[in-house]
Amino acid sequence: MVVLYGISPLVAATAPQWQSVEIGFKIDHETANPYHFTGHVEFVHNSGETMVRPLFWKGGDTFAVRFASTRSDGQWQWKLTVDTASRVSSSTIGILKCAPSTRSTVFQKHGYWTIPKGSRQMVHHDGTSAVLVGDTAWALPWRATPEQARIYARDRQTKGFNAALLMTIQPDMKAEGPRDRTKDFGFDVAFEDLPDGHINQLNPDYFDKLDELMAILVDHGIVPVFQPVFHGYGWKGLETAGNILPGEEYARFCKYLVARYGADPAIWLVGGDGIGDAPGLDPAGRMIEKWDAYEHPTGIHYAPHGYTDSHQAAEWLDFQWSQTGHNGEHVPESATRLYYQQPVKAAANGEPTYENMGSPGKASGWWQGHEAWSNLCAGGTMGVVYGAGSLWNWILYPGEPGYKSWTVAAGAGWREALDFDGSTYVGNVGKILREYDTNGAEPSLRIAPSRRSLWNPGKLLVVYLGNGTKPWFPYWNILPENYRIYDPMTAEVIREGKMNRDSWDNVGLLEGKPSILILYDQEMLR
Repeated sequence: MVVLYGISPLVAATAPQWQSVEIGFKIDHETANPYHFTGHVEFVHNSGETMVRPLFWKGGDTFAVRFASTRSDGQWQWKLTVDTASRVSSSTIGILKCAPSTRSTVFQKHGYWTIPKGSRQMVHHDGTSAVLVGDTAWALPWRATPEQARIYARDRQTKGFNAALLMTIQPDMKAEGPRDRTKDFGFDVAFEDLPDGHINQLNPDYFDKLDELMAILVDHGIVPVFQPVFHGYGWKGLETAGNILPGEEYARFCKYLVARYGADPAIWLVGGDGIGDAPGLDPAGRMIEKWDAYEHPTGIHYAPHGYTDSHQAAEWLDFQWSQTGHNGEHVPESATRLYYQQPVKAAANGEPTYENMGSPGKASGWWQGHEAWSNLCAGGTMGVVYGAGSLWNWILYPGEPGYKSWTVAAGAGWREALDFDGSTYVGNVGKILREYDTNGAEPSLRIAPSRRSLWNPGKLLVVYLGNGTKPWFPYWNILPENYRIYDPMTAEVIREGKMNRDSWDNVGLLEGKPSILILYDQEMLR
């Protein structure tokens, strides 16, 4: 991130396309709590495009705005506006000169993720399709060190993951321990008053550390999925604050997250593991809708007993995520139910059973691959999500005290859990599908009867063959002629060619083993 403090309005600083820059200000304000201080910066491109980004407090008398140019040429003129009496000691106007990105990630090439209104799938800002492949590293923000985060991000990037679900702050009001990420019971503190059920006394040092961790993820192509304050079990089941926070406080924190992290790739998960009735959800969603200039996806993740349709008609709601529990259940119809709710929102199973959590072998190995492909083809077309015991709660080492046995994987800390086999199989979903344009692909039981599949008429058919047996196609004349067969356990192409009725009998599948068959029109290749 480029940081520009006290820049002259006569000097044009550089803003690479789809790359966050920070402009800092020294502000002598009269606000009792600087976290509550409000202001914004308006950016106007010489084309006429206008973007507004909120100011956020960094500590002391320092405030900042973060901005990512959506363009590679031209320039942005910016102007600071503050909403309370203050004296600004830095420039209040300036110019950012656009430039091509200095990075080569998919986000610099195609822009950030968004979900168009009325769509069930994500796309980049340039329209390129995207499938979320997420991991549940919930406790990473307050438990992981930068060194650990790099190990984690490298592993998940290599395996094909592109997102991480995160509780932005430690949410349990009754959690106690040293402020040390390396000690038993230890965790970092974001708000001093969270134990009292409030989030007004923000700790700037926490968010400085979070900046470093989030930058590591983004640099590895892992999009942070920010869940502000959890509503369900939380970290240790010690009374999560999300359910009782006043709506105004919850919404203010969401605006802070948008201000601080919204100029990078992000997803906002305003509801986490509840039933969708927490008082802060709608105010938070409306706040994000107002201030998120990049239109990052915004949604709710439900507990297994949630109603799954709270705020369904809200303009701010882009996606709904189900949860099928932690006991090894395959319930892909939970994703199907979300898929068909109206008005249309994107859908996924945001929390299948965690691998090895509670007992060795539970939901382990290929169980996770089967779960991912089943959920995707059943209606969870936004993407797939994986979880592992001891990783989600960031257990420092095998046997670390302070956790209920059902929440951990026996004999594993976060590092051991990182290597569970199932993560490879879920990551392979991303490796296989990133070769194709998946826009418009919908669940179908008609084109490949008795098989789970996604179908974009005449263009793309993705068929999950759980046991490798050959599917039956009653409508050969509408199928694309190109085919590839993948081994979903390795993401390797087993066979490819041109397909027709006469040659189909000679196509070899992995008999008795899972296979992925993809029929595609040439235009659907990346």
